[in-house]
Amino acid sequence: MNNQVLLINDMAGYGKVALSAMIPVLSHMGVNVYNLPTALVSNTLDYGKFDILDTTDYMKNTLRVWDELGFSFHAVSTGFIVNEEQADLVTNYCLKQSQNQVLIFCDPIMGDDGKLYNGMSDKTVENMRKLVSCADYVMPNYTEAVYLAGADYQENPSEEDIRCLIERIREIGAKSVIITSVNSNGIDQVACYDAAQDRYFSLTYECIPIRFPGTGDIFSAVLLGSILNGNDMETSVAKSMRVVKRMIEENMGNEDTYKGILIESCLGVIDE
Repeated sequence: MNNQVLLINDMAGYGKVALSAMIPVLSHMGVNVYNLPTALVSNTLDYGKFDILDTTDYMKNTLRVWDELGFSFHAVSTGFIVNEEQADLVTNYCLKQSQNQVLIFCDPIMGDDGKLYNGMSDKTVENMRKLVSCADYVMPNYTEAVYLAGADYQENPSEEDIRCLIERIREIGAKSVIITSVNSNGIDQVACYDAAQDRYFSLTYECIPIRFPGTGDIFSAVLLGSILNGNDMETSVAKSMRVVKRMIEENMGNEDTYKGILIESCLGVIDE
C-alpha cells in the first residue's frame, strides 16, 4: 500500500503554493495524499491584494468525519496556520497521531528576509512553537528559525550561531531540524541536524537570482516523499534542493513569476 499522508496547509485559488504545490509533487512520488485546508486564499500574496477564508470549523468537522471513517496516515505535514484555535486543534491532533508512530513534519510558515509576513504576529510565533514541539522534522527558513528560537536576526550568522539556533529549536521539542536559506560567511546553505544519526551537517547551493513563491512548499514535499520512500535525511535534503533548483531553471522564462512554478509541467525533474 502506498504511504498515506495528510497535508494541513492553505489552498490558493490561483498560484502554485502550499497545497497546490505539494499535492502534485507527492502524488508523482507515489504518495496517497489527503489534504485539509487551513484557509482558502484567493491568490498568492505576491500580487499585493488577496482575500482569505478561515476554514477552522470545516477542519474540526472533517477531522471528526475522518476519525469516524477510520482514516489513518503514515505522516502528517503542517504549514500555514491561521489562528490560535487552529494551532491548538492541529497540535493536539499531531500529538495524538505521533503516539501512533505517525511522522510529523512541520513547515512553520511565518516570514522571510528578517521579518514576519503581513498579518503575522508574536502570537503566530507562539502558535508555531506549539506545533514545532511535536515535530519529527521541522523545516524553517533562517528568518523563521530566528523567531522560533527567540534569537536576533543576523545578516551574516556564524556556524556557531546556526548551531545555537538548531539547539534552541530542539529544546522546544523538535527532533530533526532543517534550516533553509542560510547565508553564513557568504555561503548559501541548508543547515541540518539529523536526530536519527545524532549528526549535524550542511549542504551548500548557488542562489539563483529570481523569486518564485512556493519553492519552500516544493522543498518540503520532496523531503517528505523521499523520507517516506526510505531515504536518509541527508539524501532527502539533497534531493529536495536539486529538485527546487531544476524546477526554477525550467521556469526562468515565465512572464508571471507571482503565480509560482508551473509544477505539473516539470514533475519529471523529480526522477532525474
